[in-house]
Amino acid sequence: MPGYRACLIAFVITFALGVAVWHMPVINAATAALEGICNALWPIIIVILAALYTYNLTLETKAMDAIKAMLASVSTDKRVLTLLIAFGFGNFMEGMAGFGTAVAIPAGILVGLGFDPLLSIVTCLIINSAPTAFGSVGVPTTTMANITGLDVVAISGKVALIQAVIQFIIPFLAVIVISKGLKGLKGLVPFILIVDLAFMVPQFFAATFIGPDLPNIIGAIICMLVIIFVSLKFNLKKYDEFEVPQSGPGLKELNIPSMLNAWLPFIFIFVFLLCTSKLVPFINAPLSSIKTQAQFYTGENPATLTFYWINTPGVLILIAAFIGGISQGCSVKAQFKLLGKTIKNNVKTMLTICSVLAVAKIMGYSGMISDIAAVLVALAGPYFPLISPLIGTIGGFVTGSGTSTTALFGALQVETAKAIGAEPIWLAAANLMGAGIGKMICPQSIAIGTAAVGLDGAESQVLSKAVIYTVIFAVIGGLICYFLPIIGLV
Repeated sequence: MPGYRACLIAFVITFALGVAVWHMPVINAATAALEGICNALWPIIIVILAALYTYNLTLETKAMDAIKAMLASVSTDKRVLTLLIAFGFGNFMEGMAGFGTAVAIPAGILVGLGFDPLLSIVTCLIINSAPTAFGSVGVPTTTMANITGLDVVAISGKVALIQAVIQFIIPFLAVIVISKGLKGLKGLVPFILIVDLAFMVPQFFAATFIGPDLPNIIGAIICMLVIIFVSLKFNLKKYDEFEVPQSGPGLKELNIPSMLNAWLPFIFIFVFLLCTSKLVPFINAPLSSIKTQAQFYTGENPATLTFYWINTPGVLILIAAFIGGISQGCSVKAQFKLLGKTIKNNVKTMLTICSVLAVAKIMGYSGMISDIAAVLVALAGPYFPLISPLIGTIGGFVTGSGTSTTALFGALQVETAKAIGAEPIWLAAANLMGAGIGKMICPQSIAIGTAAVGLDGAESQVLSKAVIYTVIFAVIGGLICYFLPIIGLV
């Protein structure tokens, strides 16, 4: 069933259950849904549309042809390009912006290079499962610290430790998936290992000693530089079966200014997101003050939504893209026409995401999610750490957000840890890891991916391929969460 239709049905069922079984007043259920829809529109849908528009702009201006040529000059091996674009650049986008950009933009570029659309989405979803805690300049982990009162750097370090095994195997899995089997590892294991460590080591040290703001960004930049250096310096053995089917016009038609111009929208995105982040407080503070706060839910303890009208990734990406598009010769009129076309082509994606967020809010306010968690706690008892990441995974699946999952289950994880004598920071980290795992099969994440590569209606196919990795990661996460404290490594 197409994702938008399934999610609309799920919304109707959830609304009915909230009113009939969990005894929500109709007005409360309606305003909870309204809160979810508004939260979906801003900032989530705006950033998805901005990312898709940026990609469409590079197609319109033919900049993508130049980008393909440059990427192909690094390597014509689809496995290497997957690591560069989906792993390196994807983790960078997660660290800078989050909100689906790490799936939409890399998947779109891979398809532009001739990769299989379905496998491109699944690969990007797998890669994006681990860096969630440090996404959007560390917002999920910072939120966990604010909610629980725990030290933010301590949580950050524990997240890097608890997800180290999953983070380590992700590049290998990505290559296996994009290559349709273990044959993809042929002749590339040492290279993957180098790339893996080039990301993990800086990420781990940044998370442990600096905090959650920079781990993804630092790790991704170093990782991309290492991929480019090793690919150009050492002649990796070529295999015809892994060669990209198309590589653009070739570098001979390009010069340095034209290369920079092709990348200009992405360069502006990087500069704008970096300069307006918390890393540059004298810019961040005044822009962040341009906001509106509103409460929608009419029941007890309503959340306050904050709408940042300028300092939000979607707006910044749109501004960056418009400036970059003008530099590439695309008029303002043509850009607005292209933006309108992008919105029109993604109405079903918008319906999917609005429905998912409405479901999440009704489940949260009605008590459905806390009831699910309470049952798991009652069943597990002292073995709760085994399912601690699973609870985060449920939250990630329902909300599609590491930050929202923290808001739902962060306090529960910490209070349960205290009740069973576990380390609160450890289970807080487990929740953050689980949130990323759940995002892999979240309808919202899948809808972003299918929209980016033009596969509307293929959500069930993506889900069927991604769910096995979610199960594997949740099991690994649970075992690590339970046994590492027992053997004294935490």
